[in-house]
Amino acid sequence: MNDAENTHNSASQPLEERVNNRSQRPSSNAFKAFMASNWAPSSQELPRRDAVAGYAANRRKAVSAQFKGERLVIPAGPLKVRSNDCDYRFRPHSGFAHLTGLGLDHEPDAVLILEPVQEGTGDDGANHRATLYFRPLAGRDTEQFYADSRSGEFWVGARPTLEEFEARLGLATAHIDELETAITKDVGAPEIGGISIRLVRKVDENIDALVDTARYNTARDPENLDLAVLDALDEKLSEALSELRLLKDEWEIEEMKIAVAATVEGFEEVVKALPRALTHDRGERVVEGAFFARAREAGNELGYDTIAASGNNATVLHWTRNTGRIHAGELLLLDAGVEADSLYTADITRTLPATGTFSDIQRKVYQAVLDAADAGFAAARPGTKFRDIHTAATTVLAERLSEWGILPVSVEEAISPEGQQHRRWMPHGTSHHLGLDVHDCAQARRELYLDGVLTEGMVFTIEPGLYFKKEDLAIPEEYRGIGVRIEDDILMTADGPVNLSAALPRKAEDVEDWMAGIYRTEEA
Repeated sequence: MNDAENTHNSASQPLEERVNNRSQRPSSNAFKAFMASNWAPSSQELPRRDAVAGYAANRRKAVSAQFKGERLVIPAGPLKVRSNDCDYRFRPHSGFAHLTGLGLDHEPDAVLILEPVQEGTGDDGANHRATLYFRPLAGRDTEQFYADSRSGEFWVGARPTLEEFEARLGLATAHIDELETAITKDVGAPEIGGISIRLVRKVDENIDALVDTARYNTARDPENLDLAVLDALDEKLSEALSELRLLKDEWEIEEMKIAVAATVEGFEEVVKALPRALTHDRGERVVEGAFFARAREAGNELGYDTIAASGNNATVLHWTRNTGRIHAGELLLLDAGVEADSLYTADITRTLPATGTFSDIQRKVYQAVLDAADAGFAAARPGTKFRDIHTAATTVLAERLSEWGILPVSVEEAISPEGQQHRRWMPHGTSHHLGLDVHDCAQARRELYLDGVLTEGMVFTIEPGLYFKKEDLAIPEEYRGIGVRIEDDILMTADGPVNLSAALPRKAEDVEDWMAGIYRTEEA
């Protein structure tokens, strides 16, 4: 072959295949035959039913009741490229995880379909039959076993079979090759015998395209297809899945407790690492790494990027660069959460004195934030509104700012809707729902969220703060560069709120004693 032919063959090679130019994978028939032979048989014993299976079935039944006669499509989502041919660790869409019960057992490209049936004749008397479509374990006699770096067992480990998932989840399963037909069959206007379809959009572009094509091809007037109406159909499904998570069931609450306990351990690891962090050019990264190690040991991942903010960085609400030094005498604002294997996450913040003792001015600001948090907790009672927590907490902050001579107007004017001057030093909200997402239930309607009534089974945060930036000339110099937030995870019960994260000290003197105790243990 001459140089011109070589150049032509190289240029005609598809871009997606060129990633393999770095390796020399065997492809001979002899290799393939040998690779497919002499493997021990896989176990035929089916796993036990997962504890979550019954709870997930109840969730699907609740969704089914809202969408009689309609096909519901809930994708897990695909793998996402981090760089070139390296993917991020896969995490399924939270709506998919909630309705299937699948957490750590990751299934990229999987799709849950709730197929409408005659009312009351579906799963457990529901209006739908649910099927999980996914790519099962490939046999060791297939090329996928050793050649597919994204799903082959030789590359990424064993995958479940259809039978294994069905046994674990109590959920019908089918091969992903059948998915296209399951989504597109009989789609059309209900008045002419077709099936209306609803989709959780922007999770998997391929599924979005498949549904859109099916809708277009079966529309009576494709050229005048009202996309806004179809988008509203899909948004209603996302809204319903989000609102379903406003109240946690017993299994979810136990998983939240697991996530919180692991997060408490992570904070203890951070305190152990602080002496080294104080000597490091990027001490915030030392803190971040100490917490991340615990998150991976005790759970699946971080629930969100850790905020390890020291000094003036603590006045940046979402400081996740974590590139700064930690200086003696500064405060460290640590906002972090472990995501359990079930994908439920904690979200806790503590503000720690880097060398174990608060200064007088730091203690003063810290106490004001603690008082605000306690006021929010006192306001959180069954039957009150979610927004009442915020009002109670921020009113305390306005009062403290007034006492210190910082607030430029009266407390009454500041807390009025027309005022809000006190929010210069706390522009964020005081609470958010917590669960599979750190900001859970994000698509819920305002009347059920901000204006919603606190109800048994809700899990949410209480997290007031004060942030006095070094550049802020509206405050006395002694306050500048101090950022404080205290955040706890709260379970609402019939008897009132329970602080799930109470194991982490909150009072300034208790924080100091806790840190000193860890240091004494480490030295011993």
